[in-house]
Formats: sequence, structure tokens, C-alpha cells
Amino acid sequence: MEVELNNSNFDSVIFNGKILIDFWAVWCGPCQMIAGEVDKIAKEFEGKITVAKVNVDSESDIALKYNIEVIPTLVLIENGKEVKRTSGYMTATEIKQFFNL
Repeated sequence: MEVELNNSNFDSVIFNGKILIDFWAVWCGPCQMIAGEVDKIAKEFEGKITVAKVNVDSESDIALKYNIEVIPTLVLIENGKEVKRTSGYMTATEIKQFFNL
């Protein structure tokens, strides 16, 4: 299960363990491609990590806070602190390897 992050729930989610955030937009082709891969991660790691999405168009404050310049961007956060990030399309296997999931 994925969580849609916004200004009202952002802090309560990111300070709660390990979070993989997918920064995306509706109009972004590569974002649509990676969405299925992120879904696979969410299902495989349910109960172990939280997989969340931030729409950069509707939640631009959050995107600015994390200096998101390219989408899709995946950011791994542990207890509120950014650990690692990557941009562009990746398969679920590549995502797991990159983030050591």
C-alpha cells in the first residue's frame, strides 16, 4: 500500500521508520513507467517500509524542500533523514539494489 503525502501528513509519516518516497507528476511519462515498479516494492515490503508518493504539482512545497529538480525521483528517508536518492526510471530489482532493501 502506498501513502499519498501532502503538507498535512508529511511530518507524521517521514518520522516513522523507513520511507521510500516517489516524487512524480501526472504528465510525466517516466513517472508513469516507474509507478508499476514502485507498486511492486510497496507490495513486497509491506509492513517493513512505507512507500509514499508526492505529486510535485500539487505539493510543490514538499518538492522544493527536497530540491526535486528531475522526476521521477525516489528518496529513501529513515526516521526523518534522507539516506539516498536517485532519479529516472528503474526496475523494481534495480530499486531494491540501489537502496539496499
